[in-house]
Amino acid sequence: MTVQETRPSAAVLPVRWAADAVATMREGARVRLDYSAQSLWRVDRLIEEIRREGPPFAAMENELRGFGAYAGEVIARQTGGEWWATGGDHWLRTPEGRLWDPIDEARRCFGGHGSLRLLCRDAVNAGRR
Repeated sequence: MTVQETRPSAAVLPVRWAADAVATMREGARVRLDYSAQSLWRVDRLIEEIRREGPPFAAMENELRGFGAYAGEVIARQTGGEWWATGGDHWLRTPEGRLWDPIDEARRCFGGHGSLRLLCRDAVNAGRR
């Protein structure tokens, strides 16, 4: 008999969005995302490349949500954090009690003012203090 890991229901959508982003990047852009902190360098660069092409935010909203959810899953795996949801918004809560918003950080990256890699670094380091 195998023991199945359970996750909070708030994780259902972000986990799906992250998996969709991984599949889309693998199949469409031939970029492999492996849920490592190092892979967030690639995601930051991808968002920057897309931003330079100039698509409207509305056209990128789902992809940015997926990239943010992917970053959240990286943080969750690195820190033992878990997803929380309220009113349709999703945050990641790390064990020391801090809330992180990787989906909004992906939107900030698209605006040229954020970094998923640095968000992950900060979340991991906050748990070590």
